[in-house]
Amino acid sequence: MENLLISEELISDEQLKMMFVCCNPQISESSQICLILKILCGFSISEIANSFFTSTETINKRLVRGRKQLRTNNISFELLKDINKNLPIVLKTIFLLFNEGYSPTQKNELIRYDLCLEAIRLTEILVESKVIKQKADCYSLLALMYFNASRFESRMNSTNSIIEMDKQNRENWNQQLINKGIQNLNKATKGEQVSKYLILATISANYCIATSFEKTDWKEILSLYDSLLELEDTPIIRLNRSVPLSKVKGNRFAILELEKFVKKSKIDNSHLFFSTLAEFYKLENNLEKAKKNYEKAISLAENERDLKLLRKKLIDVVPI
Repeated sequence: MENLLISEELISDEQLKMMFVCCNPQISESSQICLILKILCGFSISEIANSFFTSTETINKRLVRGRKQLRTNNISFELLKDINKNLPIVLKTIFLLFNEGYSPTQKNELIRYDLCLEAIRLTEILVESKVIKQKADCYSLLALMYFNASRFESRMNSTNSIIEMDKQNRENWNQQLINKGIQNLNKATKGEQVSKYLILATISANYCIATSFEKTDWKEILSLYDSLLELEDTPIIRLNRSVPLSKVKGNRFAILELEKFVKKSKIDNSHLFFSTLAEFYKLENNLEKAKKNYEKAISLAENERDLKLLRKKLIDVVPI
């Protein structure tokens, strides 16, 4: 009866309930997230692999291991008494769901609004739930998604091509969503805990409140990324950090950091790594290395949307 009451109090939403059910401690965290993304969110194996910056083979193994653990441990499909223990994994899964919508890896779309809106909807349910005790991370994640969603309409032109942030018309940014982001960020900062989502939301807030790309507080953003690395040192965080790093310490410094880092990670299987490196080389007027890295990025990109942008950038650095 207690499990039933928790279920009804927490959510009427079956998908979110099943997310918590899949977070059984007898299954490894990585397998839990893979199972949720595959079974409940409908991700392909390649989409999950992209989210983890790993291979499809690795994801296949995690899924097989997770399903085997479900069978051999006779795991019950009921909510545990203290669902708050499972909240971090559910939030991480929702975060990956939003990211795939924000920048789809497989489908030829600039934004998958369905995934982004679903991630926001699920987090809003968590924020409103009376059962969730510590909501700081929920507020932070919701703020982060609102900030990112505020730029949706300015990320594409009339031909559905990507417009990068430095070229976006900020008047097209949705101020209502930015305000919602700020409101949720303020609620998140009332707690004492500094989390990944809080830092990421603060970074995104800095982008949203800057009057122009040039006037962005790059030193503050770099400092926030440095704090984030202390909590979670991942390839995508290192890659994203390279942009403010280049603004503060210069492109050459950012290039050295990326080339040093790539030897310790598997990020060199991502087109994002090579396109970022190419951009820094282009800014340094080293067009030959920029060309080489754009070509490598094109060979790795799977989405026509990304290929279209990369081919345009390649043409810009190839001497006529």
